[in-house]
Amino acid sequence: MTRIRRGYVARKRRTKIRLFASSFGGAHSRLTRTITQQKIRALVSAHRDRDRQKRDFRRLWITRINAVIRENTVSYSYSRFINDLYKSKLLLNRKILAQIAILNRNCLYMISNEIIEDCKEFTEKLK
Repeated sequence: MTRIRRGYVARKRRTKIRLFASSFGGAHSRLTRTITQQKIRALVSAHRDRDRQKRDFRRLWITRINAVIRENTVSYSYSRFINDLYKSKLLLNRKILAQIAILNRNCLYMISNEIIEDCKEFTEKLK
């Protein structure tokens, strides 16, 4: 029987994995078993942190909006502001509000003052 030359498929798979792990340090970029373990670990971390990133940005936007709103009015807070936004049927998400808060505070002050006036009128109508 003639000898069968093996290794083409396996070598192709290993080089593909090595390309993924080429920036890893030490044995994590050299040894095949550790490369596969680190690849799984990296992909798990990436998947987990995509959700965490959304959470972190939302927290950041809320903090920025709250800080700017509390500067303007003493007894006014983020939760009241968002509640009044929904009451006045203004559809601005937190990302846009945070950008307005950073780039143009006066605009956010104007929005909050308008909302406060609208809510006062609304509560007076109810009484």
